[in-house]
Amino acid sequence: MAEYISRLQKKYNDEVVGQLMREYKYANPMTVPRLEKITVNMGLGAAVQNGKIIESAVNEMTAFTGQKPVVTRARKAIATFKLRENMPIGVMVTLRKDRMWDFADRLISLALPQTRDFRGVSPKAFDGRGNYTLGIKEQIIFPEIDYDKVDSIKGMNISFVTTAKTDEEGRALLRGLGMPFRK
Repeated sequence: MAEYISRLQKKYNDEVVGQLMREYKYANPMTVPRLEKITVNMGLGAAVQNGKIIESAVNEMTAFTGQKPVVTRARKAIATFKLRENMPIGVMVTLRKDRMWDFADRLISLALPQTRDFRGVSPKAFDGRGNYTLGIKEQIIFPEIDYDKVDSIKGMNISFVTTAKTDEEGRALLRGLGMPFRK
């Protein structure tokens, strides 16, 4: 039985590793930066008033990530926001291996180009250690979401965690994978 390899993972193995080894003069292919995990986090402040939002967010995130998310809860009560301790306030999922590569491929090739007035993602959203976080304003850019069943527009943060030591190496890795950075 042949092992399944994602299109983006194949591109990484065949093209990006060699390109980064030449560019940064790595001696060993194992030292080349690679994607470790992708975390998708959806903070839902409106869930304080309406509990159904969490349920719909779980269903939608399951559809476009291929993995059921964890419901995140408030650590402490904040009276100003009518927030009680342990109330559900968001959903998040951590993707690794095959699901990570599949999600990254769908995000880069299908979802991001569907964003309204898309001119590329900001090249400045790195954290200093080669990890990249991308904010998306609406979940309906993913083709798996049925637009008619969406009750409210929800934004999310998508973090690409890499083994790169610097932002420059992380940027080169993501650019090699096809991330459409703004010029």
